[in-house]
Amino acid sequence: MIEMVIEQRRRSLGGGLEVGRVLPFARRRMVGPFVFFDHMGPMDLAAGVDRSVDVRPHPHIGLSTVTYLFTGEMMHRDSVGSEIAVRPREINWMTAGRGITHSERFEKARAMGDHLEGIQAWVALPEADEECDPSFTHLDGEALPTWTERGVSGQLIAGSAFGLTAGAPVFSPMFYIALTLAPGSTAELPAGYSERALYVVQGSVTLGGQDWQVGQMLVLGADAAAVCSAGGALVMVLGGEPVGERFLYWNFVSSRQERIAEAAADWRAGRMKLPDLDNGEFIPLPDDPGLPAQPLS
Repeated sequence: MIEMVIEQRRRSLGGGLEVGRVLPFARRRMVGPFVFFDHMGPMDLAAGVDRSVDVRPHPHIGLSTVTYLFTGEMMHRDSVGSEIAVRPREINWMTAGRGITHSERFEKARAMGDHLEGIQAWVALPEADEECDPSFTHLDGEALPTWTERGVSGQLIAGSAFGLTAGAPVFSPMFYIALTLAPGSTAELPAGYSERALYVVQGSVTLGGQDWQVGQMLVLGADAAAVCSAGGALVMVLGGEPVGERFLYWNFVSSRQERIAEAAADWRAGRMKLPDLDNGEFIPLPDDPGLPAQPLS
């Protein structure tokens, strides 16, 4: 049932912003189309926090980014003209396609302080859609399918599961769910997908006869499975069908290594448009001329 356990690795993104990196992992690079999974926080941001904590404008190709918060607020601006704050239980779904740039800034925290916790995930696009037009979709909590049954509350963030379909524009068979388990409750996990995983955000759960804690991702087989929690928990459940091998370099994902080199050259040369509403600075390309794009599969 449990094929692998991945422990988050703490990473500093600079300016005091810290994440728990889960995917990619050396022995498991992807789960379905998911190529990247970061647990942001939990952390307190004091009023007046320095701008160094912000994520300055940077580029993406070949993927969709998914930002989902449990607490806190982030301001998103991108090169297709979007400007919107993402708040708890909402999602920002940004499809990079042939290329997009965006920033994420903590303006509420700077004004009044904030407590931040959330998940940043990347979903690889199928090869036929890697060069699609960039786009951005924001869905508030009321637009996301939700349910409550026998002490379990679920919110379908993207894809299809349990006979429901979310509104985010996905490009391949997948699902992404937030589940809140009350003490003593049990939740069935979605079936019908060849690759699945469960990540413990808060509390602890029991699955496969063992207890699992915050920061652990359980990579599961396709068999039916259920998770229970004696004391209550918040978990993310994700998966889908594989989209094939992908290469990853910095913020670029592609099925073709030469496409990543091209995108890196475009960013270095200033050929990728910055957000109109946030174009005064940007994150430079890492000083790594060899472009050792890592294969993901």
